[in-house]
Amino acid sequence: MNVKINPSWEKILKSEFDKEYFVRLTQFVKAEYSKGVCYPPGPEIFNAFDLCSPENVKVVILGQDPYHGPGQAEGLCFSVKTGIPLPPSLVNIFKEIKDDIGTIPPILKGENGKSMYDGSLRRWAEQGVFLLNATLTVREHLAGSHQKQGWETFTDAVISAISQHCPHVVFLLWGGYARSKAKLIDRTRHLVLESVHPSPLSANRGGWFGNHQFSRCNFWLQEQGLTPIAW
Repeated sequence: MNVKINPSWEKILKSEFDKEYFVRLTQFVKAEYSKGVCYPPGPEIFNAFDLCSPENVKVVILGQDPYHGPGQAEGLCFSVKTGIPLPPSLVNIFKEIKDDIGTIPPILKGENGKSMYDGSLRRWAEQGVFLLNATLTVREHLAGSHQKQGWETFTDAVISAISQHCPHVVFLLWGGYARSKAKLIDRTRHLVLESVHPSPLSANRGGWFGNHQFSRCNFWLQEQGLTPIAW
């Protein structure tokens, strides 16, 4: 079936689009979007793919579900649209980046005149960071509402395709769900860095802060002759 996605991804994922599970998934998603509010907006469902083609993938970060609040999700895991307050997990990600390599996100002026960090990670995607959620859509205010409808089968195929087709990739697997995907990755070709999830519940128990994954990622990329990510 015809899917509006980056042509490079379409080439390596075409066999998935023609499978029965994906046809059923498409029907489900169309019905959900027609009945009520779902996120991200339809044109942004495949944003991760459109902003980062397979030939440009250097890093993969795996999330689980899109944000389900108004104006948050933009088709990139952990990312929120510019001007939206930062969710707790993203706050902890930015804290670790600052502690690890000393950089901070762009600073914006909010409507109330106060400064705020830009939570959109499009700048990462455009550098080769593939920000993939296991489930690409969700109903408003109902976390997990589009799970087990076929998205996970599709995104597992995406991870396998990256492992097979992309030469040198760093996979950042945060939390038990993401770490369960390690079996799909060829560790002889790629670097897999695992950690607890950056959500406050997990991060505050220990294992997130001080994991130095961002500096370790960049060091490995440089070893492969690749430009590091400007986190």
